[in-house]
Amino acid sequence: MHQRNLGRTGLRVSRLGLGTMTWTGDTDEAEAAEQLKVFADAGGTLVDTADVYGDGAAEYLLARLMESLVPRSELVIATKSGGAPGPDGRPDASRGRLLAALDASLRRLGTDYVDLWQVHAFDPATPTEETLHALDLAVSSGRARYAGVADHCGWQLAKAATWQRAVPGRVPLSSVLMEYSLLQRGIEREVLPAALDAGVGLLAASPLGRGVLTGKYRHGLPAESRGSSPYLAGFVKPYLSGRSRRIVDAVATAADGLASSPLAVALSWVRDRPGVASAVVGARTGAQLQAALSVEALTLPDEIRGALDDISAPVRRYPDQDWNEL
Repeated sequence: MHQRNLGRTGLRVSRLGLGTMTWTGDTDEAEAAEQLKVFADAGGTLVDTADVYGDGAAEYLLARLMESLVPRSELVIATKSGGAPGPDGRPDASRGRLLAALDASLRRLGTDYVDLWQVHAFDPATPTEETLHALDLAVSSGRARYAGVADHCGWQLAKAATWQRAVPGRVPLSSVLMEYSLLQRGIEREVLPAALDAGVGLLAASPLGRGVLTGKYRHGLPAESRGSSPYLAGFVKPYLSGRSRRIVDAVATAADGLASSPLAVALSWVRDRPGVASAVVGARTGAQLQAALSVEALTLPDEIRGALDDISAPVRRYPDQDWNEL
């Protein structure tokens, strides 16, 4: 599998990443083991997890699999902290809470460091400079090699990236993890331009539109799908609209013309978008992941990419519009 630099850093990551959000929930240990083995055998390196996935159980499971299946040295481990709500129900990205959460993640993962540590959400109650100081401390202490953020809007990302580059010795942001797919292109308005300007690599989460872009929901709700899962049905429902159906139909048409699959077409589109360092795939089973990894051989022709761009284009409003369009 091809490797890419993560933003303006020397960290190399596989252009497809393995997400672990379903581990210990809809994905049991045997399926998780198959996923990791298939992924590593295909040359994948980036494994993304978080302290809130299974309330820490996903990190524990990843640690067991690194002991028995794939050596830690062959993987780029990314985890996230600060997504768990504090006493007021909001994300808590205070320095003390973040560093304590990182230490807990390291214990669960059974490692002295993570390759990439990410602030899982923006915390409006904590000064940005305090949150970012936690990243500096984590890297300077060796507990993390690189640092990034997740689920930050454009101005939040730009502010954080600028602050970190303002003074020598601070740790520049390496990455921003955001949802990005043909069904969700909202980051193109502000987040992606901010990331490109700051040299921050994009980790594209849910690149298959929460599974909808595979086409599995075109004719109903499959019994064993995420849409039928007690854990993830609400996660899928927003992408079952009429607009989504039109986009999925276009993806299916493109797949037919290429003798490929809707999954491969949709994933290839995201993987090769400007600024994307890695598209993080969260499969439920090893077979689903194997299908996703087959996209490595596919590059979309320009005319098909252009057609998909057009049908999925986000609505542009002031101030994003060109002056002549107003």
